[in-house]
Amino acid sequence: MPSSRTAEYRSTAWRTWHRPLLVCAALMTGLVAVSAVGTAVDGRTLLGESVWVKPLKFGFAFALYTGTLAWLLTKTARGKRLAWWVGTVFAVAAAAEVGAITLQAARGTFSHFNADRSDPVTLALVPVLTFGVLVITVAQLILGAVVLIQRTGGPDLNRAIRAGLALATAGMLIPVYWMVTGTQPRTVTDANGAGIPMYQGHGIGDPDGHGMPLTHWSVTGGDFRVPHFFALHGIQVLLLLTLALTALAARYAWLRDERTRARLVGGAALGYSGLVAVVTWQAGRGQSLVHPDAATLAAAAGVLLPAVVVTVRTAVRARRRAAAAAP
Repeated sequence: MPSSRTAEYRSTAWRTWHRPLLVCAALMTGLVAVSAVGTAVDGRTLLGESVWVKPLKFGFAFALYTGTLAWLLTKTARGKRLAWWVGTVFAVAAAAEVGAITLQAARGTFSHFNADRSDPVTLALVPVLTFGVLVITVAQLILGAVVLIQRTGGPDLNRAIRAGLALATAGMLIPVYWMVTGTQPRTVTDANGAGIPMYQGHGIGDPDGHGMPLTHWSVTGGDFRVPHFFALHGIQVLLLLTLALTALAARYAWLRDERTRARLVGGAALGYSGLVAVVTWQAGRGQSLVHPDAATLAAAAGVLLPAVVVTVRTAVRARRRAAAAAP
């Protein structure tokens, strides 16, 4: 039989989830399907990849995140009304941001960093793309503050939510950094063969780089989309870990103590946060994720070692306590 904590994850009815965020998640899921079809049937490319790759990636990311927020806001007791309205602002801003990205992709041109002042559509979308990120980031900061004052469940779930939201907030701030980090102005050809003036970029050393399978992150320079992605989705990783530990507690007695599970989640959050810091540093040095140097590898080992120590120590002590308590 499922444990009471596992049932807690399943008991929240869909109708109680934050409706605007849930609608946004559904729209993003639909966009993923449309973009997947687009990559297959539309031969137009931007910088060597399908014009539909960017909407697909943004749709996937926001489908996951807004769906998670829609569930998470059912856990708020204090500041519930504020959280509902800020969640609504988040959903609207996310839909507008991704809508602008999708429109530009359908037109065969660039969305972010596009400095073409001769195109009225691009000019109209610049405020949406510029301020949309800022609105989303501010909304994320407010939601994070509201969640900090909650007691949403056991210590393991609390720790996963709080650490995950802190990571997601950092992930929201990384795009703001790359938007204000100047790169050399350049002209790039869009899918229509037009030369488009560009400013800023998402990378160091190769601001328009790509090449990795699936993600299309840069293989020739630093790419801030890497830490942005990992930080944004840290909350899903930690929530899945919490759910897995809760399910395993039905089989392993040493995992039945909530404090033990909370320490394991904390160790995972420590290691994951360290890795986000390392890949952010790596991108800022103009280095691709797939070409780490000795300094990057040493830094990764340095941030993972404390997490491994915490995890092993917690597991050993918990197993000993469980063995001593056994009849």
